[in-house]
Amino acid sequence: MTNSKLEVLTPSNCQIIFIDQQPQMAFGVQSIDRQVLKNNVVALAKAAKVFNIPTVLTTVETESFSGHTFPELLDVFPSQDILERTSMNSWDDQKVRDALEANGKKKVVVSGLWTEVCNNSFALCAMLEGGYEIYMVADASGGTSKEAHDYAMQRMVQAGVIPVTWQQVMLEWQRDWAHKETYDAVMNIVKEHSGAYGMGVDYAYTMVHKAPSRDKGDHRTLSPVPAR
Repeated sequence: MTNSKLEVLTPSNCQIIFIDQQPQMAFGVQSIDRQVLKNNVVALAKAAKVFNIPTVLTTVETESFSGHTFPELLDVFPSQDILERTSMNSWDDQKVRDALEANGKKKVVVSGLWTEVCNNSFALCAMLEGGYEIYMVADASGGTSKEAHDYAMQRMVQAGVIPVTWQQVMLEWQRDWAHKETYDAVMNIVKEHSGAYGMGVDYAYTMVHKAPSRDKGDHRTLSPVPAR
């Protein structure tokens, strides 16, 4: 008997849902630096776009409490419908269930706020009632405290959720650097969002391979002049 959880994520076997990536929800996050959180969410979204991963965007109480989805996230999917809800649990909204079913993938990558509420309830219900496999992107999600995030992740893992990180997901989709059709786009995400790894790539491109710097300005480097 095969274990589907041993299958790596591929562009053809999964979909992704972004849950409540909204400012009021982010204000409450204490488990991760909020700028790092946004960086990771946007990077994951860009990766999903590169690999044509079916994507669901859902929000809760936008006008009355949570505010509008991060514009940087929306800009990755400029024509994407946003599925508004009243329930903290995305599974309780029929539009969300229908969107997931229409995408036709049983592996669901999840990035959301907060880990201990919206992510937890969706994951448990989607597994129990929908038969989905959940891949929870721990560093593109956040909780109201480190303990809240960590213990929610532990609870979900005990229930069968698979914990992942955004860069892990992207590189699992890429899998082989010989896949040149996505190579450049993936490296652009790395350079823009992957911190020290991205800096190292920039260094290797410019100093080792002598590629031009990726800045868009017209800068001159003036030679040193000793002070008199």
